[in-house]
Amino acid sequence: MSIKLILMKSHRLLRKQKFLIPGALILCLLTAFAFAKMAPEDLKGKYKYKDFESAKKCRSCHPGTYEQWSQAMMSQAYTHHWDEIEYFALVVAHGEVKPEFKEVADGCNGCHTPLAFMGGPLPPPRPSEKSMANESVSCEVCHLVQSAQTDPPYNFSYLIEPGMTKYAGRKPAVESPAHKIVTNDFFRTTEFCGNCHNEKSPFGIWVKSTQLEWLEGPYSKEGVRCQDCHMPKGGPFLNALMTKPYDDARLHLFHGAHDPGKVRGTIELRIHPDIREAEPGESIVFTVALFNQKTGHKFPTGSVEDRIAWLQVEATDAKGRIYHLNVDKKGFEGEEYTISGDYLAYQDMGVPLKQPDFKGVQRDGIPAGNRIFRMPYFDPEGRMTIMQWNTASLGVDYRFSPREAKVEKFTFRLPFDVAPGEMTVRAVLNYQLLVKPVADLLKVPADESDIMVVNDHSTSVTILP
Repeated sequence: MSIKLILMKSHRLLRKQKFLIPGALILCLLTAFAFAKMAPEDLKGKYKYKDFESAKKCRSCHPGTYEQWSQAMMSQAYTHHWDEIEYFALVVAHGEVKPEFKEVADGCNGCHTPLAFMGGPLPPPRPSEKSMANESVSCEVCHLVQSAQTDPPYNFSYLIEPGMTKYAGRKPAVESPAHKIVTNDFFRTTEFCGNCHNEKSPFGIWVKSTQLEWLEGPYSKEGVRCQDCHMPKGGPFLNALMTKPYDDARLHLFHGAHDPGKVRGTIELRIHPDIREAEPGESIVFTVALFNQKTGHKFPTGSVEDRIAWLQVEATDAKGRIYHLNVDKKGFEGEEYTISGDYLAYQDMGVPLKQPDFKGVQRDGIPAGNRIFRMPYFDPEGRMTIMQWNTASLGVDYRFSPREAKVEKFTFRLPFDVAPGEMTVRAVLNYQLLVKPVADLLKVPADESDIMVVNDHSTSVTILP
């Protein structure tokens, strides 16, 4: 029942009864109305697939925008191989074993395939069945959003109503013959993105906080928003066939963590030694300075439970022998999760995988002694997890904040048999979307655990005879 209807009925009742309501009762009524107004509308199953248009229909008037979207992860949020494997092999299976996670399994679709969440069966058919769930985050999803229903926005808090009214951030030069266009300033906000790029687990833990990270950082103070980096303005570009090209069209690129070109150069780094000449047996301290000069949020961000960035330093002597350098410990709490080693983790996957004696897999899957830039997630039993919906607590956040610089040191005691001459020392910052041991266990295609080089730099020292 709407608030307006409640007020009208209450007013008629008062006129009939002809008595005065005490002030405390009025206050209670007003409070109840306020809470009713604030309560988010549950969109799960509210509509039908037929209430929404397919992106291919939008393509008939917006071919350029469609082609950009079709190459972006927005168009694959449901069909992407890792998303499919994680959803069906872990999330849905977890809900079957533990019914309290069934609602979580349904909720995943609120951001990965909103049309299915609002209008289809849950869980949706697998991508191979080619249902409308494969629309993923389509034109209709974004251009029907009117607002966020929570502050801050999170967990598919968008307000959507299907129909022939579409919303946009700019007034079109020509009215569309296919639908009405209403300008909505909400499209110019980061809260628009926060509807899905902020997420809380059932335990009340922020397991995704990309928009909140931006809000706390310097770019929010300068008015640089998500759209400025992930939907840059450019032109001339024809948004719609019935209008003219714009010089400042918002390009629907949505390039992010899955785009090597976007990842490359995110962090600058330089390495230098404390001395330039040394004899076998001496120690050289190499200092690596790293600076996040590119992202308006932390790096890595998003699916932080899956992702790692790590700094690897290797020295090559004059005879081509390679030595791996271990990072110097700093001694902060939780540092053990930021230095790679031989550890098992992710044991809670055994529940959805129906393996009660599951011992876990390697936590890192990279050479030992490297510095890892991550934030570990822990399940209710305190074990490291990649299942964000099963996250009950967080560990040390050793990621890069916007414009943050970190300094890491590597003390290298030269072997007595090291070759005299020039030694080259190279520092490489690598990045992975999914730790390889998990990818191997779940048979995720290799590109999800491919190593992306963020940046690298080399220096040299002279080894004396």
